[in-house]
Amino acid sequence: MLQKGHRFLAAIMFTDMVGYTALMQEDEQKAKENRDRHRKILQDSIISHDGKILQYYGDGTLSIFSSAIEAVDCAIQIQTELQKEPKIPLRIGIHTGDIVYDDEGAYGDGVNVASRIEGLAISGSVLISDKVFDEVKNHHTFSTIRLGSFNLKNVKRPVELYAMTNKGLEVPTVSEIQTRPKEELKSLAVLPFVNISADPENEYFSDGITEELLNVLAKVEGLQVTARTSSFAFKGRNEDVKQIGAQLGAKTILEGSVRKAGNRVRITAQLVNTADGYHIWSETYDRQLDDIFEIQDEISLKITNKLREKLTLKPGKETFVKPPTQNIEAYNTYLKGLFHSNKWTEKDAEIAIREFEKAIELEPDFALPYTGLSTTYIYLGASGKRPLQQVYPKAKEYAIKAIELNDQTAESHCALANVNFFYEWKWDKVFQSVEKAIDLNPNFASAYLLKAMCLNIHGRFNEAIETMRKSIQLDPFNAPGNYAYAAILTFSGHLKEASDQLDKLFEINPDFTDAFSLKGWLYMMLGKYKEARELFEKVLKVPGFESHAYTNLGSLYVALNQPEKAREYLDKLLEIERSKPEQPVFYDLASLYGDLDDPDKMFYYLEKCIEAKDIYLIYILGDPSMRKYQSDPRFEALVKKIGLKK
Repeated sequence: MLQKGHRFLAAIMFTDMVGYTALMQEDEQKAKENRDRHRKILQDSIISHDGKILQYYGDGTLSIFSSAIEAVDCAIQIQTELQKEPKIPLRIGIHTGDIVYDDEGAYGDGVNVASRIEGLAISGSVLISDKVFDEVKNHHTFSTIRLGSFNLKNVKRPVELYAMTNKGLEVPTVSEIQTRPKEELKSLAVLPFVNISADPENEYFSDGITEELLNVLAKVEGLQVTARTSSFAFKGRNEDVKQIGAQLGAKTILEGSVRKAGNRVRITAQLVNTADGYHIWSETYDRQLDDIFEIQDEISLKITNKLREKLTLKPGKETFVKPPTQNIEAYNTYLKGLFHSNKWTEKDAEIAIREFEKAIELEPDFALPYTGLSTTYIYLGASGKRPLQQVYPKAKEYAIKAIELNDQTAESHCALANVNFFYEWKWDKVFQSVEKAIDLNPNFASAYLLKAMCLNIHGRFNEAIETMRKSIQLDPFNAPGNYAYAAILTFSGHLKEASDQLDKLFEINPDFTDAFSLKGWLYMMLGKYKEARELFEKVLKVPGFESHAYTNLGSLYVALNQPEKAREYLDKLLEIERSKPEQPVFYDLASLYGDLDDPDKMFYYLEKCIEAKDIYLIYILGDPSMRKYQSDPRFEALVKKIGLKK
């Protein structure tokens, strides 16, 4: 029972009929009929979800629920009913918070927030606050998408808003919402510090210092820091900071130089406002190499103090840099390994492994080289440079060792997540590790990327898209990240967005071969078969991609109702299987057999994919060639074997 005058916590739902006043002026009878139908549906739905209508506002209502889940389910039911003829345009906003109810009505901060959220909605939509999202995000009957952080009138804190995206609901874009997102985070990009040492070989040291500073600043609460991949894209490019800021979405830029000579180091750092190019702060440090961590700490503190008025940091001096080792020689060697590891070539990976191993010999309890080894072995496996069975067990061993030595390193948790994703298929552990990595480093784009990929393979497309947006925001020039985003958009049906994303990817890397295949599939889904064939034939000319090109072309000819032509490409795949057993084509064969309506052969090769740990198998829920077989018991059994949930 509600006790008037008492304060209590509730899920609060505001509704409002769009255009009711104008309709009253044009057709009073119809307006009243709509209002009566609106009230009847609300009353029936709210009562059935254990809610209570506290107030009517002519064309709107204020209701409360003891459960956020019931409130959201009720809102979806209401909108579904109101989409039936005669349709009634309604906005709904939901929040959880304190409420006070007395003879004069309901009031409180929670009521104000719910009202403001409803005011931002569009007809047919359901908007919810971040508090409500936290309650419903793990319920698979609900799907959502993040709209951003909004500054609501008379509400002190910015509120994260989400739109429900269940079938039949309208989903507003940010541009459709009447207020603009508040710029809540101060954004920063750390450009590669320039090596001005006499010895050009010291470039590894300047790059390493840049990356260490970037990692430290990425952990500062309230500061959005561009990822290494994107900030290092400007290395050696003499571009205006205003243009760099615009491309990276960064309001400030940290840049500088490093001069290393023997055991002495001089670091010059400057913080620049990208809006006008003016320096906010600059300083030069002349120190012994042994003081390198103190320099990093001092630079970090100077920057955060300058930005403090925009951040939610506790006052006072804080130490951000914890020396990872007291052995400077081991640290120097680790930076050499990191320098080569970040080049992402097979030759550099081999050099990186040697340097990381040397650093461990110098200091066995130094965690970072173990993380470097794990990440490098993952690259060798994921890129096909080494057999998975050869490198992934090593990657797992080194990631676990790094965590044992220092469980506060986001990179090591993400490395372990990669092993569980690409090799062991332990999805719960993937989510556990990426969440830990994000908790340690909220700006870790790679963790968001892996989380999005894991959500995607489980068919949780809306969550995957939203998580992928966060990754791209932090690392806009990451080609694999942009490819993953485009793939998720394509196979979840967002074709226009996927096409735009692929265009952006080609600007970053015009030779990204997998993107040609994906663009071809997108053309096929749009019925543009000529354009698709041109791209698939382009892929066919790239060494190492023949099997994928055969599969794509075979699927294309099935779509063109030319099965005999498709079987020519099937024969080419079977020849690879016979002549090159070291080059598994099981998933390619399964996919093409599926298109050719031969489910027995398809499931035969899918089972072989399980035996071979074929990484393509985990994307089965989004594969267009497999969708018509998803009701087959064999499909359900196979999905269960690899731990996915339909």
